[in-house]
Amino acid sequence: MAHSDDVRRAVRAAYVFDQLALEVAATTHGVPYATARNWKRDGKTLGDDWDKARGAQMLAGGCVEDVMRQTLAVAVQQTQSTIEALQTNTEMAPIEKVKALASLSDSLNKLMAAFGKLMPETNKLAVATDVMKRQAEFIRLSFPQHTAVFADILAPFGEELARAYG
Repeated sequence: MAHSDDVRRAVRAAYVFDQLALEVAATTHGVPYATARNWKRDGKTLGDDWDKARGAQMLAGGCVEDVMRQTLAVAVQQTQSTIEALQTNTEMAPIEKVKALASLSDSLNKLMAAFGKLMPETNKLAVATDVMKRQAEFIRLSFPQHTAVFADILAPFGEELARAYG
């Protein structure tokens, strides 16, 4: 069954602009996956690289930071799981556990440094949030009589920080 150019454009738009997987974009518009894959391949041959267009759209739309935040969350979860697995593994030699932890730590530090460079707004928000937490703790310990007033200010100011950096 032949599909119109409008359907092909709709599949491309769903893939590029809506960031749907090609299979989902095809199904959404009633097109077999193989047909959509052929359209994508043919487009690239003709100079319309759907993947490049999708990447440019992701960058322009600010989706990269969302993907990076999600990646960071997964990396932290996997780090926790790995540490728990190392702690419970009775067959692994202690020196091997130390080597694994050092490698894990190095990887996580490199990932955090890269994210800090690639996500400056998120990094700024993290620093601002840390400063607010430290200030709250400082006030709680050093000026307890002002804790209630600071608490009244903290929540709305936290929203302001999120608007500014988030």
